[in-house]
Amino acid sequence: MTEHDRDKGLDLIKWLAIFTMVLDHLRYLWPNAEWLFILGRLAFPLFCLGIAANIARSPAGELYTERNARYLIRMTVFAVFSELPYRLLSDDSGTLNVMYSLMLGLLIVWGVHHRGRDGLLLVLVSVSVAVLIRERLMYGVFGALLPAALLLAIRRPGLLWLLPAALCVLANGRNRWVEEWDLPVFAALTLLVAFVAPGLGLWLLSRSYDFKIWPVRRWSYWFYPGHLTALYLIDLVA
Repeated sequence: MTEHDRDKGLDLIKWLAIFTMVLDHLRYLWPNAEWLFILGRLAFPLFCLGIAANIARSPAGELYTERNARYLIRMTVFAVFSELPYRLLSDDSGTLNVMYSLMLGLLIVWGVHHRGRDGLLLVLVSVSVAVLIRERLMYGVFGALLPAALLLAIRRPGLLWLLPAALCVLANGRNRWVEEWDLPVFAALTLLVAFVAPGLGLWLLSRSYDFKIWPVRRWSYWFYPGHLTALYLIDLVA
């Protein structure tokens, strides 16, 4: 893909996802900064939207391609590779790192996009896995379904945008940070941001931009475990 052909809206979504993810993870250095966690609720839906938007631009019916194989291999490798830095930074977490949720979301959205017998089987198997490991899966089954819901919202803008919004609220409702807050206002703000996040992302994706947006390339896979490691080291020496 040339620079001219790149989707600037998609690159903007990816940058916002990275930025809000870093804000979210800064809470490991400043646990009392609740606003970081609240803004961080934008990150996961935007990453899911990036996946859905990429899939939406691919030809339906072409599930078994070399490009898809490379995509899945990268997701799998970095899910495994990211587990150690995630565990070091969040040693009390009961879930796997978020890459596993995104990987299952990728498999489900592939099945929805490509349809047919193989697509249906892929959805059924992936959802079943998500249900089986739901306690260990960050954002649970609802989070794994989010990319597919966003794909449907891309195809049919309008009221269907409420589907990913509802899934985001349900996915965040089980978060231990939300459950442990004494002040209901923080929990309410968290769920409000989660509800708004998919619609905001879809709106940004649908806009046209006449200014330069630096492309987000494959280095972003390395950024996830890299920034977790950096935050762990900062916390270690602080």
